[in-house]
Amino acid sequence: MEVLWAAPGPVTAKQILAGLDGGNLAMTTVLTVLSRLERKGVVSRERDGRAHTYQSTASRADHVAELMREVLGSTPDRAAALARFVTVVDAGDAAALRDALDDAGGRRP
Repeated sequence: MEVLWAAPGPVTAKQILAGLDGGNLAMTTVLTVLSRLERKGVVSRERDGRAHTYQSTASRADHVAELMREVLGSTPDRAAALARFVTVVDAGDAAALRDALDDAGGRRP
């Protein structure tokens, strides 16, 4: 996913493999992971001539926000989880959270 998020546009599996740091991954491994990510709706695939190109269906920020929403949804006491969360974030994250809440202006998703 890091390679896809860093790419300026759709990329081929070969480009993804080249963008991965270290390791001796086989192309079939990369294609298998891309196929699984496509089935989960995380990656989209398009045909570009003879090759397929891949891109993320959501930005990194969107993906992280969805993960946070899922984790928050897994607790029976959301208010307690949120209250605990704000006690462990650093000052910069707390300020960013305040700004985001102010920008949202009370809108609910």
